[in-house]
Amino acid sequence: MHSTHTRPARSPDQEADVQRLSILGSTGSIGAQTLDVVRLFPNRLDVRALTAGSNAELLIAQAREFSPACVVIGDARRRKQVEEALCPLGVRVLTGQEGLCEAAALDETDTVVAALVGFAGLESVLAALRAGKKVALANKETLVVAGRLVTSLLQDDQGMLLPVDSEHSAIFQCLAGEPERSVESLALTASGGPFRTRPAETFGTISKAEALAHPNWSMGAKITIDSATMMNKGLEVVEAHWLFDMPPERIAVLTHPQSIVHSLVVFEDGSVKAQLGLPDMGLPIQYALSYPERWAAPRERLDWSDVMHLHFEPPDRAKFPCLDLAYEALAAGGTAPAVLNAANEQAVALFLEEKIRFTDISDLIGEALGRIPAQADPSLEDLVACDAEARRAVLKHIPSIPV
Repeated sequence: MHSTHTRPARSPDQEADVQRLSILGSTGSIGAQTLDVVRLFPNRLDVRALTAGSNAELLIAQAREFSPACVVIGDARRRKQVEEALCPLGVRVLTGQEGLCEAAALDETDTVVAALVGFAGLESVLAALRAGKKVALANKETLVVAGRLVTSLLQDDQGMLLPVDSEHSAIFQCLAGEPERSVESLALTASGGPFRTRPAETFGTISKAEALAHPNWSMGAKITIDSATMMNKGLEVVEAHWLFDMPPERIAVLTHPQSIVHSLVVFEDGSVKAQLGLPDMGLPIQYALSYPERWAAPRERLDWSDVMHLHFEPPDRAKFPCLDLAYEALAAGGTAPAVLNAANEQAVALFLEEKIRFTDISDLIGEALGRIPAQADPSLEDLVACDAEARRAVLKHIPSIPV
């Protein structure tokens, strides 16, 4: 694994340091669950910055509870509302991408929790790494789009990256203490989403409400749709490639509907390690913040009588073509994963607006990948331009929905 750095653990009798946090995307699902972890460990974690897109009301409530030095509201139209509420409390109010990058690089912050959804989180993650921060990464799109840029920063000893996604956290935990050369392959587990057993011929009639009804996890709308299409797992394959320096042919996907085994590592001697736990994002969030330690927490434990039989099966790639699209984009390299990500974000947004069918999501992504040639070794500016081009391509080719 080339994209994290380790540090020596403190001895048990040493007083715990207070870790100062910037939480990017604090009003979303991962951000809110990060604040739950902060509530569990108020003597270990101190919030210095919070950011939101447009949910000014929740941002204000969070700031009143946690007293950060600054907040960022992405929607400039809500800035005055936030300032009127928080400036009397001495909280600075920033806005836009510039504000996000400032919050990510604050001198008084040690750790940045990158919980923004989508491409919008990329620049702030890069800013945090350049500032030498520890980044707890929940924004998988950062590595999907700009894996080479991120890993080059890490190789130059700029910052530290720890995974928050449950699957990548599981792999990271399984690799603890193991020589890198001993790893043969990785296996990411997938719940299969709400449509694992649904007949393929009915996919054209899947509604927004059905797609948002995940059987195991409570997540934001975009990632829930990604789980339903299995694009989420495809993006995780790309992320795992960069996090663990593993070629795509050695990264497998297993459908595991119970969501108890969060991923597995196969070693060259034939041994397999797996990390198990209840489907609770609080655990991987906490591990990213506590690493290399484990902090005792009052979380629900596995009841072994409920998991006497664990079920695995290969994913149905015909029903879920987004998975193969992700492998294809990773193989093409360069800007292809950026096209994949942008086309997916745009198509999912259209589906959530009920402007396209569920099956149109993968079709539109495939068309964008076919139309836009991959550019090798892209700069950040190239990736931004490619993102915009892919979104335009999707919007230009929206299919009409028959009445």
